[in-house]
Amino acid sequence: MRDPMGKYTFDVLILIGRPASGKSEIIDLLMRTPPDVRQRRLRIADLDILDDFPMLWTWFEEDHILSEQLEQPRLHTDADGYFKYPYLWHLLIERIGLEYQKRLRDDPEYHDHTTAIVEFSRGTEHGGYAEAFPHLAADLLQRAAVVYVHVSFEESLRKNRRRFDPQRPDSILQHSLPDEKLSRLYRDDDWPMFSASDPNFLTVRSIRVPYVVFENEDDVTTDKPGLLAARLETVLGQLWELQCAR
Repeated sequence: MRDPMGKYTFDVLILIGRPASGKSEIIDLLMRTPPDVRQRRLRIADLDILDDFPMLWTWFEEDHILSEQLEQPRLHTDADGYFKYPYLWHLLIERIGLEYQKRLRDDPEYHDHTTAIVEFSRGTEHGGYAEAFPHLAADLLQRAAVVYVHVSFEESLRKNRRRFDPQRPDSILQHSLPDEKLSRLYRDDDWPMFSASDPNFLTVRSIRVPYVVFENEDDVTTDKPGLLAARLETVLGQLWELQCAR
């Protein structure tokens, strides 16, 4: 099946969900899947990852240098590692859109060979998905499809503890949050309310964006590559049908 533009692969896949829900493990599987298999079975072309975590971690490192080495005021976070200004969460989303637009500027055939994977998490404490999505660039939203990786807060907490590696706090697969911070920022998740009006499409700034839910309470993203691949193929197949119908 082709979409109305004659393409066989997603242009933009937005991957969201609580921390440690399995998003990074899904991306890791996509990166390790042979390109021909990935395109044929998962409809994902060459991968370009647009993740706000490296941007956020850079701010943490800069603030540490400013306060501990230069004895200057911190720019982004307080001494406990919380953002000084709530709008910084939206700045991260705007930065993702800016990076995406640079890709299109520098390579007019970008989506002929590339699927952009946009990854982030948002809890209601800092505006939730309802406030984050309107900050995505319109040209990105018009090409996007969404996978929400669903786990309970308790499962997010369990896996967040499990993956912690104090030697690699900047690692995509091994970064972790203290329990108190995870609870404050991500215990409450507005996805059910954000997606309640339609079982298949989000409406963001009058743009219809197809979505599916990847259920992961049974944790197929940890050491179960066969189960993960099968579930991902099913979920992305459903999403492709919605993408073709948008």
